[in-house]
Order: sequence, then C-alpha cells, then structure tokens
Amino acid sequence: DKEKKKKESILDLSKYIDKTIRVKFQGGREASGVLKGFDPLLNLVLDGTIEYMRDPDDQYKLTEDTRQLGLVVCRGTSVVLICPQDGMEAIPNPFVQQQEG
Repeated sequence: DKEKKKKESILDLSKYIDKTIRVKFQGGREASGVLKGFDPLLNLVLDGTIEYMRDPDDQYKLTEDTRQLGLVVCRGTSVVLICPQDGMEAIPNPFVQQQEG
C-alpha cells in the first residue's frame, strides 16, 4: 500500500484570496486582478483582470495602455512573479549605469 502524499504548494497564497495581486509571466506579460483561487501547481484564478500592454519597440517596457481581460486562469508553469498590488511602487533601476554628461 502506497501512501498518497497530498501535494503542497511552495507558496501559501491563501492570505491573498480576494485581494488584488500582480502577476508577471514568462515572455514579459503582466497582469493584475483579484485572486479567487489557486492550486498546488500555482495555477491561479484572477477576476477583474487587467493586462498591462508592452511597448511594441521594447517588449520589456510597459506602456500606460491596459486592456480588460475579466476572469482569467493563469497557468502556474508560466508564472514568474506574484506580488500584492498594494504597496507596490516603481523605482529607478539601481543597476543601470548613470551617464556622466
């Protein structure tokens, strides 16, 4: 008799249920929405999701444009980063060399 081990998630996202989170995906896409559910493989269900559009000339630079996606299921294997939307702010990149003029 094998004991079936229940898969446990690496992250406990239960404290973020019904809170707005921001998710970054492989390939550079970003979205935010209200976390409605997740599983041990970190597949996420987001509601009221907004995608942040990227600059066509620079795929890693976000623009001010957004689009509404609504209810979204995010595949866990493509999720790179998850963070709460509250308290998040953009800062200058500390690793870019400042040009001396």
